[in-house]
Amino acid sequence: MQKDFQNTFLQSYVTVKIFLKTQNLLIKFRGVKMNKFDQEEFNNFILENNVIGFFKEPIKLKSGRMSNWYVNWRKPTNDAFLLNEIAQYIISWTEQLFSTKNLESKPDCFYGVPEGATKLAIITQHEWAKQSENYAKGSHSIPMGRAKPKEHGDPKDKYFVGLPHGKTIIIEDVTTTGNSLLKTIDNLKEAGIRIIAAYGLTNRMEKRDDGLSVSEAVKAKGVNYLSLSNALELLPKAYAKLQPGEEIAKAIEEEFKKYGVQELKLL
Repeated sequence: MQKDFQNTFLQSYVTVKIFLKTQNLLIKFRGVKMNKFDQEEFNNFILENNVIGFFKEPIKLKSGRMSNWYVNWRKPTNDAFLLNEIAQYIISWTEQLFSTKNLESKPDCFYGVPEGATKLAIITQHEWAKQSENYAKGSHSIPMGRAKPKEHGDPKDKYFVGLPHGKTIIIEDVTTTGNSLLKTIDNLKEAGIRIIAAYGLTNRMEKRDDGLSVSEAVKAKGVNYLSLSNALELLPKAYAKLQPGEEIAKAIEEEFKKYGVQELKLL
């Protein structure tokens, strides 16, 4: 009996040890490196971290439009762990775009639209550099943009605290009309930077006052715009989760009739 007890105890000990070691590895590697971008997983990340939500009363957005819903990446991008997870989503998405030929080449640099996407782009660039085969001294830059141009000194420093180098992807958090993104494209082109794509974490899927979508306006600048998520997919999921009420649903449906790239049904 004692021998049977010892064998059972030993087996249990080994099982627990393996389990703990496995959990340790899962915790260690969660959010550190993702092999494949999963759209549903990213959409759930947005919902779980309350990036998208609703207002009982409409508020005025930066674009000047009134809206009963919001997309706000500020909280997750102010959390070190979540910020790193978002960076890894961007990296895995970039690898996927390249492998499916939706991206002409891999970037040398990620650059954030000042100032909303600055932190995210810096972390993404740092992680991208570390995962690159040629990572070494002088291999990658860590650029940062200025929200207001510098009026004195070297012209290269007018819009930047360190220029992007090589093939560059611009990152924006939310696009409504895309004006900040378009301005950033102009600044980078003026500095002679090669832009291979512009990313948005979330596209509100609205038309600008000139009737163009953000994607069309960016394309007119000779740059492809690609979004990791969009309102047409996210809003029905957020509405089902948060249940803000039919009145808000109807107001949002009217918003999309007026501004949307296409109509949206929540009810």
